[in-house]
Amino acid sequence: MKNVIGGRIFKTGLSVLATAIICEILNWPAMFAVITAIVTIEPTAADSIKKAFIRFPASAIGAAFAVIFTFLFGDSPISYTLVALCTIIACTKLKLHDGLLVATLTGVAMITTVHDEYISSFFIRLGTTSTGLIVSSIVNLLVIPPNYSTSIIKGFQTLLSNTGKLLMKRGDLSFEHEKEIHDDFEHLINELEKVKKLLYYQKQEWKFHRSNRKYIREFFYMSKKITLLEQIVFHIGNLIFIPFHHLKLNKEKEELISIAFNRLNRILNDPYFSINQEEEMLVSKLTKWFTEQKTQSAFGEVYQEHVSYMKMETVLLFELISIFELTKELHHYYNLEDRHSEPKIVKSSIG
Repeated sequence: MKNVIGGRIFKTGLSVLATAIICEILNWPAMFAVITAIVTIEPTAADSIKKAFIRFPASAIGAAFAVIFTFLFGDSPISYTLVALCTIIACTKLKLHDGLLVATLTGVAMITTVHDEYISSFFIRLGTTSTGLIVSSIVNLLVIPPNYSTSIIKGFQTLLSNTGKLLMKRGDLSFEHEKEIHDDFEHLINELEKVKKLLYYQKQEWKFHRSNRKYIREFFYMSKKITLLEQIVFHIGNLIFIPFHHLKLNKEKEELISIAFNRLNRILNDPYFSINQEEEMLVSKLTKWFTEQKTQSAFGEVYQEHVSYMKMETVLLFELISIFELTKELHHYYNLEDRHSEPKIVKSSIG
């Protein structure tokens, strides 16, 4: 039950209850206020307050159209159509996109309740909308402030594991998993965007809720590591789209490339992102090979469709060396975090 009823669901229910009680006391119809309260609960208090200033004028537009078209056409199909269309067009033109849904719902639902009290109905709708917005914003601000730290840490660990697995698949030069690799890469990008969004939410929360220096420092290091991982994923994307069928490698070079992919997978799954002596020697070999490739020819290779400025070998080596460099930076930030944190905190933060 705990997993089903999370903080956001609980706050939505509390907002609806408080809004309905206030409307009952004021003898206002609760439906419009409750609709507004439901859609106003956002992942962060900052977003709730920011979007409230968009949803209020948008709702006023919807209510105004409801009054106008009900006065002209009564409770008829043409009224519903015109209210919906005009509200959507007006909100779009005025760039009130976040308020479009609640404004349209308010306008359409209001038609059956206007009757002959047009002016009073309009202001009552503004009052109920304001009630829903204010109550939901206050609840989101004060009740169970969200903490995304645990989700961010778990997401980061999952990203590291999936990135390592994707590297292992890309290291297979047999081209047996091409479609699977592309699907996994797309999934990895989506998961990365979700974690970045959680980082944004956590940062937004600190505008309204104080946090101690320890958590801010942990957030800073986690942000840096996720940024580095994003760069690694970028280089993996380049590796995925390299036409490996153009590569002409002997057995020794193929083995070296395969070892490089395996070592990168190991480093990404190492809690400390440490690079051992064997891997340092491997990077030296790759760098030497890369330098030799650059000096062999001013141009790369000629393909049927175009002339490449770099050989595929050179591109492959550049991407691999770049990823090794980024893992070294990950290790650097781990050391900095370790220096400022208690061992217990580091273990829980990094995994």
